[in-house]
Amino acid sequence: MDNLTHSLIGAAIGQTGLKKLSGLGMATLIIAANIPDIDAACFFWLDGQEHLGFRRGITHGPLAMLLLPLMLTAIMVGFDRWQARRGKPPDSRIAVRPLQLYLLALVGTLSHPAFDWLNNYGVRLLEPFSSQWFYGDSIFIIDIWMWVILIGGWFWSRREERNGGNWRRRGAVVVTALSAYIVANGLITRTAEDATAVALLQKYGTAPDLVVASPVPLAFWQREMLWRHGAWHGEHSFTLGASPTPLDNGSLSNVSDPRIARAAQTNPQVRAFLFWSRMPVMRVKDNTLILTDQRFSNPLVGDRFTVRAELEP
Repeated sequence: MDNLTHSLIGAAIGQTGLKKLSGLGMATLIIAANIPDIDAACFFWLDGQEHLGFRRGITHGPLAMLLLPLMLTAIMVGFDRWQARRGKPPDSRIAVRPLQLYLLALVGTLSHPAFDWLNNYGVRLLEPFSSQWFYGDSIFIIDIWMWVILIGGWFWSRREERNGGNWRRRGAVVVTALSAYIVANGLITRTAEDATAVALLQKYGTAPDLVVASPVPLAFWQREMLWRHGAWHGEHSFTLGASPTPLDNGSLSNVSDPRIARAAQTNPQVRAFLFWSRMPVMRVKDNTLILTDQRFSNPLVGDRFTVRAELEP
């Protein structure tokens, strides 16, 4: 997910009352909800699209889920003590409790890969023990409706807090509403994938190799359906409650071309792309290999998920 959404999720968790477990509780939750994205520092030493094979890996895996909260807790406790030495901690701040602060950092950090899993970009939840990619295929990477729930809910809960009311209950309502929205989107995705799999079975007589329901912006009730069947790949649209659109004939994929393997041996960008890519598509133009991914072939995406490499004669 985008970092605004991660931050809002940390704030929503805090508004359930957890922020009162320790001083700096809310700040810790919000920072923790973003901290696995420290892997974005790879842009400083990786070229081109090599970051695709690095992001959402080691800093989103189980070891990071243990170590990052410890690091953040130490930083926040150190910050509190630094403020105390200067005599400038806010008078309204409750005492900083290291154990409770660690628990908040742990909850916030765990929320990050959980919400990253919801979209179709992928996250390696078991790195470094396994490099398997996991996909939820349920929520678009920037979901406006989640922003509405989280931003509106935060103001709703904070207003009750300022008025001395039961703001914790409102915070719990917001988290429940968000959870219901996520579950509903998951059910839409499963429905869309099942319907497409049945249509492909009827068309080809055998089950498809892969069907992916790709969420689209704004219209959470719609999915862009992507499929693979042997050497063929194609796409069509799905709208909840509407008649299914007919399947097209698809296109032939050349991902088995041996030149890809040779390029991957010598070109780190090709190697990183193929490691990340879930639905690779290859085409050759003027002896140049052009690699894209079916999930991100929309012209609006541009070349963010494209690798070009010169082929050997």
